[in-house]
Amino acid sequence: MSLSLGIALYLMIWFMTLFAVLPFGVTTQGEAGDVVEGTPASAPAAPRLWRVVIINTFVAAIAFAFVWFALDRDWLGLYIPPDQAPPAAVTP
Repeated sequence: MSLSLGIALYLMIWFMTLFAVLPFGVTTQGEAGDVVEGTPASAPAAPRLWRVVIINTFVAAIAFAFVWFALDRDWLGLYIPPDQAPPAAVTP
């Protein structure tokens, strides 16, 4: 795997896992009993975004390691040896 492909894959995994990690440990304003006027009761009372970013970075790193290992070990069967590859099309 090239460096640019690895970075692109990690960033894609990071943003996908962000939406799974975002609600971890969130207390809504309605649960806290302190709803700010003009906001819904389901809005977070204290979002703690840095904590979410750090947790998400670790979760994405684990997922990336699994994907990298699966690609490296060819668990998906994507690698075709050169001697078994179909012949290239010949154009006149």
